[in-house]
Amino acid sequence: MATSLKKKIEESPDLSIDGLNPEIVISVGGDGTLLSAFHHYQDISDRIRLVGIHTGHLGFYTDWRDYEVSELVNSLEHDNGQSVTYPLLDIKVNYVNGGPSDYGLALNESTLKQISGSMVADVYIKDTLFESFRGDGLCVSTPSGSTAYNKSVGGAIINPTLNAIQMAEISSINNRVFRTLGSPLIISPDEWVKVVPKSANRTILTCDHQIISKEAVESVEYRISKRRIAFAQYRHTQFWRRVSNSFIGKVNLDD
Repeated sequence: MATSLKKKIEESPDLSIDGLNPEIVISVGGDGTLLSAFHHYQDISDRIRLVGIHTGHLGFYTDWRDYEVSELVNSLEHDNGQSVTYPLLDIKVNYVNGGPSDYGLALNESTLKQISGSMVADVYIKDTLFESFRGDGLCVSTPSGSTAYNKSVGGAIINPTLNAIQMAEISSINNRVFRTLGSPLIISPDEWVKVVPKSANRTILTCDHQIISKEAVESVEYRISKRRIAFAQYRHTQFWRRVSNSFIGKVNLDD
């Protein structure tokens, strides 16, 4: 399928292939493939638009199917810059050794877990202690990522037109000794979340499908990024229809 697409693009007098400085990045596969494409080009994410072609079941970032190559090429030839943008998640990692902080950018989510046993961590919102968490870990997601791992741990699904991030607990422990809110939190653009693990040398931090740190973490800060991801909007499946198709299996919402 990718070979057929490449051939049609090369045959078009209006299109060319540029792997270093593209204007449009086309992902062929599933949402995992598109995540990899985003991270490959994230340094120039403010200058590109993505297009997703799904070769299996419906995906949340893919508006085209593998049998629609000709229709997609026609849309590329008549491109006028139309796009839809989604929020991204900024991640700042501070280390126990006092070394330089690391920064990450997530399209879907970031998780903080412990290698073994329960993770204990203090959770701050805008530098104010909110709760002391004990459990398997925490998941902080974007609206577009709310249908991914966040949903599997009981998080809410958020329409990606909303500029917000979400924190969901992963198997929290709640009893007479340990108590957390036990519900997902929706964080507004002027707020941020800071997580301070008690056992810094036993945590694993992820950004989308990648492990970004196994070092001793002093704290992790999450906030809505000033950058956004853009998708070329030749056509766009209505969000709640996409949710219905993927999780319920029938279409019952109008575009």
